[in-house]
Amino acid sequence: MTDPANLDAIELSLGPVFQSVLPVSLAVIMFAVALTLKVEDFVALTRRPIQFAGAAITQILLLPLATLALVTITGPQPSIALGMIVVACCPGGNVSNFFTHLGRGDTALSVSLTATSSLLAALATPVSILFWSGLYPPTRALVETLDVNALPFVLQTMVMLAVPLILGMVVAARAPGIARRLRPVMSILAMAILVAIILGSLAGNADLLLMGAVAILPIVILHNALALLLGYAAGWALRFDRRGRRAMTIEIGIQNSGLGLVILLGAMGGLGGAAAIIAVWGIWHLISGLGLAYAFRLSDHWQNKPA
Repeated sequence: MTDPANLDAIELSLGPVFQSVLPVSLAVIMFAVALTLKVEDFVALTRRPIQFAGAAITQILLLPLATLALVTITGPQPSIALGMIVVACCPGGNVSNFFTHLGRGDTALSVSLTATSSLLAALATPVSILFWSGLYPPTRALVETLDVNALPFVLQTMVMLAVPLILGMVVAARAPGIARRLRPVMSILAMAILVAIILGSLAGNADLLLMGAVAILPIVILHNALALLLGYAAGWALRFDRRGRRAMTIEIGIQNSGLGLVILLGAMGGLGGAAAIIAVWGIWHLISGLGLAYAFRLSDHWQNKPA
């Protein structure tokens, strides 16, 4: 099994074709997300503003803070810690809405949180990545060696995220029929581009990265478990009902890791450890989210079972 420390020496290099496709992939991902956003998705913001604000703060601020605490305690390799921070700074993934519905949680709350975090992602994600990685000395030193210039990084990422997000929301609002037909096409296209980029970046390092992925699976599981527990604890502290706590648990534990991987490859050198963490996270949180949703359903079954 590959020592995770060896992953720090790997930089996923993209050819000129894949490198030029990265901004396009970011645009496609955000456009696909924006096509699903509707004004009514933000209904939770007006109906229960204090609870919703607390939920948004948990997702945008407390999850990166908890991640910072976790990397400080466990002391992983710098690139692995950076990957964990990047994941924590990404918005929630749309699949969380499906898992919340499957687990009989508050789907409206889940959709509202995903919509809000996606809308704020254009500015919040790049700023959060630089801020939280700067608070942990190993990742701060690593980012400095990558020569990431803060202002250009934030502005470039913000433009690449904001423009397609705005365009997608305009299409969804002005032409809902077209948006409805485009959603599956754009979602498939976004996934296809992301898979192509991943396969292209793995060329020459696939075996080492796959073995390293197995080695870092425990830290991914621990990180995801922390996110899920944070979501549940926040739901309880904010006095959500059972369905709301379920939505919070899943929403905080499911992140748009594909977005994080594209940002990493495009602007942060494609470090092997960070890429491996994000890729494994992207697979594992689907497993944990699905398992948790069915655990919630099983809990309902046993509670409603006649004595």
